[in-house]
Amino acid sequence: MEFLAFFAVLVLATAVVPAVSQQGYLSIDCGLEANSSYQDDNRILYVPDGPYVDGGENHKVAAEYASSFQRPDQTLRSFPSGVRNCYTLPTAAGSKYLVRLVFVYGNYDGKNISSSSSSAAAAALRFDLYLGLSRWTTVQGGTGSGGEVHEAVFVAWASWAPVCLVNTGSGTPFVSTVELRPLVDSLYPAVMANQSLAMLRRRNMAANNFIRRHLVWSSCKNHAYRKNMYPDDPYDRYWWPMNADPAWANLSTTSTIKTGSTFAVPSSVLQTAVTPSGNSTVLNVISWQDTTAKEYVVYLHFADFQSSKLREFDAYPDANQVVYNYTPHYLLSSSVYTPLFRAIAGEYNITLAATANSALPPMLNAFEIYFLITYDGTTTFSKDFDTIMAIKLEYGVKKNWMGDPCFPPEFAWDGIKCRNTSGNIMRIISIDLSNSNLFGVISNNFTLLTALEKFYGSDGNMCNKTIGSSPSRNRTGILAISVVVPVLVVALLVLAYMIWRVKRKPNIPTYVPPQVPDIKTSPERKTNPFDPLQITESRQFTYEELKKFTNNFQQFIGRGGFGNVYYGCLENKTEVAVKMLSEFSENGLDQFLAEVQSLTKVHHKNLVSLVGYCWEKDHLALAYEYMARGNLCDHLRGKFGVGDTFNWVTRVRVVLDAAQGLEYLHKGCNLPIIHGDVKTNNVLLGENLKAKIADFGLSKTYISETQTHISTSNAAGTMGYIDPEYYHTGRLTESSDVYSFGVVLLEVATGEPPILPGSGHIIQRVKQKVASGNISLVADARLKDLYDISSMWKVVDTAMLCISEVATQRPTMSTVVLQLKESLALEEARDSRDITTSSVSDAMDVLSKFGPSAR
Repeated sequence: MEFLAFFAVLVLATAVVPAVSQQGYLSIDCGLEANSSYQDDNRILYVPDGPYVDGGENHKVAAEYASSFQRPDQTLRSFPSGVRNCYTLPTAAGSKYLVRLVFVYGNYDGKNISSSSSSAAAAALRFDLYLGLSRWTTVQGGTGSGGEVHEAVFVAWASWAPVCLVNTGSGTPFVSTVELRPLVDSLYPAVMANQSLAMLRRRNMAANNFIRRHLVWSSCKNHAYRKNMYPDDPYDRYWWPMNADPAWANLSTTSTIKTGSTFAVPSSVLQTAVTPSGNSTVLNVISWQDTTAKEYVVYLHFADFQSSKLREFDAYPDANQVVYNYTPHYLLSSSVYTPLFRAIAGEYNITLAATANSALPPMLNAFEIYFLITYDGTTTFSKDFDTIMAIKLEYGVKKNWMGDPCFPPEFAWDGIKCRNTSGNIMRIISIDLSNSNLFGVISNNFTLLTALEKFYGSDGNMCNKTIGSSPSRNRTGILAISVVVPVLVVALLVLAYMIWRVKRKPNIPTYVPPQVPDIKTSPERKTNPFDPLQITESRQFTYEELKKFTNNFQQFIGRGGFGNVYYGCLENKTEVAVKMLSEFSENGLDQFLAEVQSLTKVHHKNLVSLVGYCWEKDHLALAYEYMARGNLCDHLRGKFGVGDTFNWVTRVRVVLDAAQGLEYLHKGCNLPIIHGDVKTNNVLLGENLKAKIADFGLSKTYISETQTHISTSNAAGTMGYIDPEYYHTGRLTESSDVYSFGVVLLEVATGEPPILPGSGHIIQRVKQKVASGNISLVADARLKDLYDISSMWKVVDTAMLCISEVATQRPTMSTVVLQLKESLALEEARDSRDITTSSVSDAMDVLSKFGPSAR
């Protein structure tokens, strides 16, 4: 939250990468007259807010304040009616956005309710701001000549994002400007689908200090401060200048600072910095108090432009977080950030302290502070939300149709009834449009509400054909045929399919193929019409062929989920790994079928591919591509010799490959697939050390888009890798794979197995070492300290997030992939700090997460 007493420095501009047009960016001037629009000095298009909000009144700030503000802030919309009023912003589900709201009171109502500095006057204008269903912050209204800015970063869960103003009984809510800025996925890694961040402060150190809170807009609107937003900042973030401090000395340069894509901090921001004045070696940046339960994340941005001597320092965002021995890069941006944390006793301080080896004091170019927006997980099914929004727009429904349709119950849309059908996902089960005065055809969109049970039309004025000037008397009979029947047909088809699956499964073990004479297997042969699996893309082998290709199963190379694995070579010299179903495997057939179903659905460079299979009465087998370098576990355990352990860059590349394979299973398929047995044994390596995920015998596939978990009574996974929540719930989720992958990351970092007799689990062992703040105690000693410290920290920190005890606090595999890419970039740049190419400089704008201090 930013308070601007005279609101002097707000420039509203769209966020784009400089080389890209402004297409897709949204800037809303609240209160602007309908059917009007304009462009600002940066050619940013501002549009009226009518299409994005229902209700409210248009106003202008008082005449004596109009000249003090930029054009978007001279008008506003107030909401004297209703407890909750929402703007519904168009988004793309799964994409990351920055949303910014500007509040300029400007005495628009002539009441001067915030012109006084008294607490009573301040309390007279307060209302809450919500992002979706999550409370964001409290708006305090500003003063006649000032205002507030609130920013948040979030991941969209549907095609629309509600931002709501809630009347708390302390004045009429209002808003001046609403802006939406798409972000790339790599920005702000802490932001996930279930975790949004709200800005507390963003500061540019040693910026033009003539820009003060008490200057009016007309005094400074043409100054260089505007360059610290769009177009300099590709995402149009506001970089407020930090107030001068006599304990600081200002530094600046005219040299261009190379900045990368991870945070894309503008070069103009990085060209200024502060350092301690005099002979001090400690830079006290900022302190604040917060005794609430908020969790914070701090981002510090650096770029050194004094290269003559060593600058090395420790950074403390609070007493329990520290990054040791940090050296900024010369004319190259770099950033560090904390995990979410809460300070002891609510005292927060950001401090940089030079090390004993440093010849120069610490410096800081910019910083950002965010707090976590609490998310309880309850929401309307995204496709139901998208559909009901389409219906609203199609019919022009007003009512109170704003915000989330179902939740919270006191704000549920009129005529909409919902039910919690799965986890915290609400489904729309009933729609009542009676007394809505709607005319026309019944929209096909109603058939997309697959959980809909009841529909009531608008007094018979809606039917399955266009209505003329005389409203038809056709009522619920036509409506039932037009809406309920299609839904019923879909439901019956789904039911029939599930019955077919249930009846089909018991027949599989005793299936005997019909005796068809002279059916030969050849590499060119297409689908066997008598093949019960009907796999069109893979070859069907006979058992005799497999005996031939494996030399009578001579070379045993491993053990899979349902049987032994043997080396084989086809007639065309293609090497394969043949997994035979063991008669002693208790759940072997189920695992065989699970593996077949998974491998025939997915095709990805980091997932093993199915070459063929054998389906005979007494013999079931799968043939995969052969991975010549074995599995990751054997290499970490030194199976190939003491001196044959992988170096750090190879390890990071391998786990990045594996992470991309898991990410595809979770996000790249029509319905998510849970692997169910992620471990280093199932990360296989090709001749070029490209890694692929293998062994899908325990994999499970969601059967619907609303499904949030898979319940299973069979043991899922391998001891040491199993999500502890599974033991309590019997449920598998995507986060179950994430937990297992976190254990894999710890293995890669330490070189140790998950369980060591007498030493406990790897998680406990690593936590004890991490508490020291010395990464060398965590890292595999065989690496001999030949790794980038920040790269190692990033892998360990990512692992610790993955193994969070609470599943909802774990990152997605997409986030894990981004973190590992950053770790790899750091390690690859370790021996080549003299960066010259833009591609490498982009890679170097990565984050070195804070490791914890010694306890």
